Formats: sequence, C-alpha cells, structure tokens
Amino acid sequence: MLSHIPVMPQEALEMLKLPQGGVAVDGTLGLAGHALLMGQALGPNGHLIAIDRDSASLGQAKLKLVSLELKIDLLQGNFSRLDRVLAGLKVSAVDGILLDLGISSFQLDDGSRGFAFSHDGPLDMRMDAQGDGASATDLVNTLKEAQLEKIIFEFGEERFARRIAAAIVMQRAKSKITTTKSLADIILRALPKGYTRGRIHPATRTFQALRIAVNEELEVLSLGLEACFRSLKVGGRLCVISFHSLEDRLVKNKFKSLALTEEGLILTKRPLVATDEECAANPRSRSAKMRGIERIK
Repeated sequence: MLSHIPVMPQEALEMLKLPQGGVAVDGTLGLAGHALLMGQALGPNGHLIAIDRDSASLGQAKLKLVSLELKIDLLQGNFSRLDRVLAGLKVSAVDGILLDLGISSFQLDDGSRGFAFSHDGPLDMRMDAQGDGASATDLVNTLKEAQLEKIIFEFGEERFARRIAAAIVMQRAKSKITTTKSLADIILRALPKGYTRGRIHPATRTFQALRIAVNEELEVLSLGLEACFRSLKVGGRLCVISFHSLEDRLVKNKFKSLALTEEGLILTKRPLVATDEECAANPRSRSAKMRGIERIK
C-alpha cells in the first residue's frame, strides 16, 4: 500500500465539521488520506461516498479504507456529476464535501501516466488512463499552433507560450512527439537561456496547461462546484483545496456569487494556507489554498 500525506488534514476536518453518523463525500479520493480522516469523524453509523476519476487510485484507496467500519461507497467517476451519483445511491443530500484538486504524487511518480517530465514515459496525462478521451500526445500533435498557444498561455500562464507552441509545431513536422522527455526538451530549447534558471522547471507551466486541457479540469470544477453545493443539506459544508491561481480564482468567484444570493455563507475571507512546518514535511502543500462555504438555505 502506497504512503500518502494529505494536505492540511486538520484544517479540512475543522472546516467540514462532520457530524457523527452523517453523510460525506470525498470527490477527489486519490490515495484516501483525507477520506480516512473523514470516515473516522463520521463514526460507525456514518456513510462515506468516495469518488475518483482514476481506477488505479481507487484500488490503492480501498486498501487504506478497509479498517473503517462505516458504510463506504467507492465509485469511479467525476464530482461534476455528483447529483447523479447521489441519486444512484438514493442519497438526497450530504453533510460535507471535500475537493482536493490537482494531481496526486501517486500519479506524478508513475512515469507511465505522462504527467511529469521527471520520469520519461508516454505523453498521456489522462486522469482516467483507461478512458477514451484525447491524450496529451493527441493535443500536441494535432492542434493548430494558435490553439496550442492559447492553452499554454491561459492554462499555464506561460509568457513564452507563442515560442513554445511554434517549437512544438516545428518539431512535430519532423517526427511525432510521444514522450514526456521529448516534449520537455522541445520546451527547453524554445525558451531564452536565462528563463531556465528559476525555482520551478521551465517546462512546468506547459505541462500543467496540457494536463488541464486534457482533463477539462476548469470545466469540471465549474460544473462540480455547482453540483456539490446543490448536494449539501442546509448547514452542510463544502471545502475546496486548490493548487494554482486558475482553480483558486474560480472557487473564490463561485463562492462569492453564492454568498450574494444569500444561499451560502463563506467560511474563509482569505484562503487558508499550510503552516511552515507542514510545508517542510510535505512540499506539495506549499501552493495549496483552502476555501470553504456553508449552505444556509
């Protein structure tokens, strides 16, 4: 069983305030770090619903959750369709929902998934590796240069998006781009030399952009925030942990709109961030921002 350190675990539990015997959803199960704590908080009479797009993650998570005594439903799916998931389980509303967005270390460390350039492998990037959606290989080899530039600039916030898109198109005219290393090398060659010296690897933003595009992450999040909020009981809470500004901005604006309609009470005037101690122990938490909202009518 793989080890996993959940981000801001105690803050998440305090935000959710799950009642004993209640019903809760982990919409981004991963390796079940948060789900395990949520299940313990709900107690033996509770009901935990855990969803993930990645069948491999579900298999690992099941091993971790086996010690819990409460009712558990482990489902492969997408939190953007939570209303349908709950209807299928004959659950009308829930007490709390957690969304821990982004990519897990389990997925990043598996070179065969193609999420990271630190491990050479096929350029895939699909959260559901068994699905039939377009992969990152499909995007970099078929999209027009302008489309690639738009994805890299908007989803990666990469200022050299035009240069990178042009370099990709030039290289694929010679040979198909199929591996993470070959794409990272193309990006490095496209950038000014000075740009390669920095805190993050210069290919990071482009890889992030392609991953977001492949998995339609922002569209999923937009639909999912609405579906999740509508699935809460009055008094129920939604806690979202995001890892880049595009996600956090979307969550912030959605929560604001729900507060303006007086349906939701924002629990975080400013996003919570991990302590220095947690960041030292778990580097993934450095970019994490947590926001919460309670349904009040």
